Amino acid sequence: MKTLIRWVAAGLLAACTVLAQDSSREFKQIIQRYWQAWSTLNPDNAAPFYAKNPDAVFFDVAPLKYTGWEEYKEGFKKAFAGAVSASLTPNDDLKVTARRGLAWTTNTFQGTIQQRDGKSMKLVGRHTAIWEKRGGKWIILHEHASAPLPE
Repeated sequence: MKTLIRWVAAGLLAACTVLAQDSSREFKQIIQRYWQAWSTLNPDNAAPFYAKNPDAVFFDVAPLKYTGWEEYKEGFKKAFAGAVSASLTPNDDLKVTARRGLAWTTNTFQGTIQQRDGKSMKLVGRHTAIWEKRGGKWIILHEHASAPLPE
């Protein structure tokens, strides 16, 4: 009986390890597409990644807070109205924790935004997102993007 229990426990541990690896692989691709979508500077390209609940809260570098996707979308358009191109890429530090249709991810990112006036702005930041699987697809319920204070 003890041998059976050990085999079952080993099997469960192996299954959990495989599921964690699958989640990490899946989210690595999702996060790559997420940053590519925002690099277009068109929030409509990022919209499929977000829940459309009117009370969803999203924290960004500026301003402090958006409530609902529509507010986020319009705020982004205003904040980046002077930009002509962007390149945002995730660093190789993605951490994923997933349980029962919910997940949270953390990673850092970097990028460059080209302005209409010819100036470019370098970015480094951090990103945390809470995801829910709806209809077989992961969407962001809440996110927090921020940048470190200047030294």
